[in-house]
Amino acid sequence: MTLRIPSLSRGGRLASLRSLGGVCGLIGLLGAATLAACGGGGSGSADSQPEAGRWTTGDLHVHTVQSDDSRTTQTLDFVLGKAFTSHGLDWMAVTNHLRSSKYDHDGHLLPAPIAFAYGMDAYELPRVKALQSAGTYDKKLIFSGFEWDAPTHDHMGIGIFEGSGGLTSSARAAQEFQYVFTTGDESLFKPEDVARWKAKYSQRSNATAADALKAIAWLKENHPDTSYALINHPSRNPGKYTIADFRRMNDLAPKIVFAIEGMVGNQMEPDRGGYTSAYIDANKPNRTYGGTDLVVAQLGGVWDALLGEGRRIWNVANSDSHFEIDAAGNSSGYYPGEYAKQHVWLPKDSVGVAGLLDSLRAGRSFGVFGDLISALDFSASQGAGTATMGQELTAGAGQTVTVKIRFKSPPVNNYQRPVNSGNLGNMVPKVHHVDLIIGDVGAKAAPGTAAYDVATNPSTRVLKRFTSQDWTLESDGYYSVTTTLTASRNQYVRLRGTNLAEDVAGLTSGGEPLADQRISTTDNATRHDQINDRNYGSLWFYSNPIFVTVK
Repeated sequence: MTLRIPSLSRGGRLASLRSLGGVCGLIGLLGAATLAACGGGGSGSADSQPEAGRWTTGDLHVHTVQSDDSRTTQTLDFVLGKAFTSHGLDWMAVTNHLRSSKYDHDGHLLPAPIAFAYGMDAYELPRVKALQSAGTYDKKLIFSGFEWDAPTHDHMGIGIFEGSGGLTSSARAAQEFQYVFTTGDESLFKPEDVARWKAKYSQRSNATAADALKAIAWLKENHPDTSYALINHPSRNPGKYTIADFRRMNDLAPKIVFAIEGMVGNQMEPDRGGYTSAYIDANKPNRTYGGTDLVVAQLGGVWDALLGEGRRIWNVANSDSHFEIDAAGNSSGYYPGEYAKQHVWLPKDSVGVAGLLDSLRAGRSFGVFGDLISALDFSASQGAGTATMGQELTAGAGQTVTVKIRFKSPPVNNYQRPVNSGNLGNMVPKVHHVDLIIGDVGAKAAPGTAAYDVATNPSTRVLKRFTSQDWTLESDGYYSVTTTLTASRNQYVRLRGTNLAEDVAGLTSGGEPLADQRISTTDNATRHDQINDRNYGSLWFYSNPIFVTVK
């Protein structure tokens, strides 16, 4: 089975230079059935028809001026333009902080600060609806979530939706969630709402780790099929999350807590990803490694420990866009779609938010920095069965499983020189090697046991490392390599790729990414270019795994 991911970029000079889709890219937005002829994904025999559907790109973590740490230039219209016109995304979640807002969507100062969930309702949602009703971004999927300061932890990206047909963002649920599970002063909320909530709840739950679990339980009780809770930049601050926290949250609500933002945003920070803890040995877990949180970047680390229990917990790449470079010379993050992309497969019958949620929950996706690749076909097959990212292949003990990897890179990415100038640096992204990583899958750790705190999977290893000497260039522009493994026990396989050689001073050692270091040059313009050069000089992609179950 062949998966082909067309480039859906369009709009603007940068996007036009990146366009790769050919016929498939052009017809991709006309409908999933049309795109079936261009390749799909799923299960079936190697000779079966491709699954009807299309690949899309998006971002689940984006801020506007309505967040208290954004900038007035980061208006909603500006961000939407960057995401969809400049960088060709197909979908995006606007996720402002669930705190107080003092601006409307267009940067106008409000008479007094309000709880953000009211600002979502009064400004953000109506503006998006008005734009789409007028034909602007009407073919794009835009929805509103929020970033929650989880008690005792770091941030979580929350989406809550309502409706029986097409799901829409629920401002009403966000308002109640904000009152119950944050420390926002009562004066930020409408008195009549406060009175109603006080009658419903004996107290607010916004102080302890148990309160964080209460919030997830609240989502499960009230929106079991129409909400998600994404664990954002998990290792940014020491001591905020443990693997036991991830297990508890996933055990409590596996349909809601199913993803970790491993490929974090804020990549234009001097401390890559905004991981600003002191540069001491004790804080090595609180660095990014090739721009990726150690939870995902460490071979045999936290993510592999979770996958090694058979947990369907996936990696996500986001921008965490607040602003790129402000008037004072501070830099924060790239715009949506500029540097980080999450590629998600949407089947033919996928509809709106509900369809996207289904694919995200199913792990039908991969994340990439700097458009290192724009397409990925990763499948495992045995006999008539085939599985792709997020899926499970069943094989008999001793049978041979064929693993096929196909990828494509664009002719140019979004690297600019100077940064944020609009002038392409004509950088050609090139994959140096792709690692096929394998790990064993055993029993799920039980609460209260020592295994619940184990954050490693010793069985995880690079099964094979492929370079240009191993893959071949096919007629459709994809690089392809095929290998086999013997199904001897329950395992998973996943991919990791980079533009870096195995041993690059300060960046990689033995093929493993090293901790990113701070760039502290005093001159603003020089520092910005150095940060940008660092980021585009260290590009990675991570696929979600395929599980191989032996029966």
